[in-house]
Amino acid sequence: HESLLKLFTHIPTLKLHMTGSMMGATVEQFNHAKSQMGTLKEDPGNEAKLKIYALFKQATQGPCNTPKPGMLDFVGKAKWDAWKSLGSVSQEDARQQYVDLIDSLLAAEGPAVAAQPTGSAATFDTLLVSTEDNITTIRLNRPQKKNAITVEMYNEVIKALEQAGKDDSVITVITGSGDFYCSGNDLTNFTKIPEGGIEQMAKDAGELLREFVKAFIDFPKPLVAVVNGPAVGVSVTLLGLFEIVYATERATFHTPFSQLGQSPEGCSSYTFPKIMGNAKASEMLLFNKKLSAVQACAQGLVTEVFPDSSFQTEVATRLKAYAKLPRNSLALSKQLIRGTEKERLHTVNDQEVERLVERWLSDECMQAIMSFFQAKAKL
Repeated sequence: HESLLKLFTHIPTLKLHMTGSMMGATVEQFNHAKSQMGTLKEDPGNEAKLKIYALFKQATQGPCNTPKPGMLDFVGKAKWDAWKSLGSVSQEDARQQYVDLIDSLLAAEGPAVAAQPTGSAATFDTLLVSTEDNITTIRLNRPQKKNAITVEMYNEVIKALEQAGKDDSVITVITGSGDFYCSGNDLTNFTKIPEGGIEQMAKDAGELLREFVKAFIDFPKPLVAVVNGPAVGVSVTLLGLFEIVYATERATFHTPFSQLGQSPEGCSSYTFPKIMGNAKASEMLLFNKKLSAVQACAQGLVTEVFPDSSFQTEVATRLKAYAKLPRNSLALSKQLIRGTEKERLHTVNDQEVERLVERWLSDECMQAIMSFFQAKAKL
């Protein structure tokens, strides 16, 4: 598929600065570079990621020695082509090129600046987490990517919720940095195929999603969503698990699952019909209807909508009032409300994940995601 190759090749060429010795990098230098790759803050782009993959395989296994993937496995084929293109480059030279490439990417980003932890809290790369006035705020912090959720962010939100559930705060708030609340899944998650292939990717993604949603179902304190801008996908479907949802008037709510050959998650297949009725829920979850903040409020998904100019002030006033309430009383009251449904929510979560894993492995879903990347590449 020529169009699939364009997806990975029509990207500005990355300039490599070859600074290593002619003897090639040592294994120790190579392993250090491999660990440093995890500290990259920005997505280096598809060309760089393919080059990193190819050089790693060449350095550890030598020239490409695996069968060419099938045409439907477009990511696998692109990775195979990148490895194959290195030809007979020695493992020593591949190690050196790998080290130089990682060094150049790190140098391009400049000094790393980590989010500042609060008290004994952990440091996060994709979140800003703080506690003040009995309120713990978890802020999605990839504004340049519209707070799209990466695998790393999924894991960090799980960790942040676990931490917030045990701290001394009364309520926990989730919001976004910049103009977006969250644009849903970062679809580059679907381009990171592990050694086990697409089946392993789907299985791993399903388990991660299950644990992510479970963290919201089991969260012991009142959860408040402060929707500061457009919300898409899983960031919308999860709202049925929050106690309060505040939105700015310019927020929108969109769940375009069928456009991507996928199905709902976040327990929305159960919570949305319960909140807004079957007909309205179907418009959103089946037919991709995007709701304005006012429409979402009228249908019960949003608690209250505020003018954008006064949004932060209005919300802050309400949150500070809630944070003065007795912590244990709120937590125990939430347990009474949620307790009768917890088992049902876990069952729904399991069913939704099982169906999504099926969808991720379908040709229909692969084609839809491929079309998304092709359309994006033309912009």
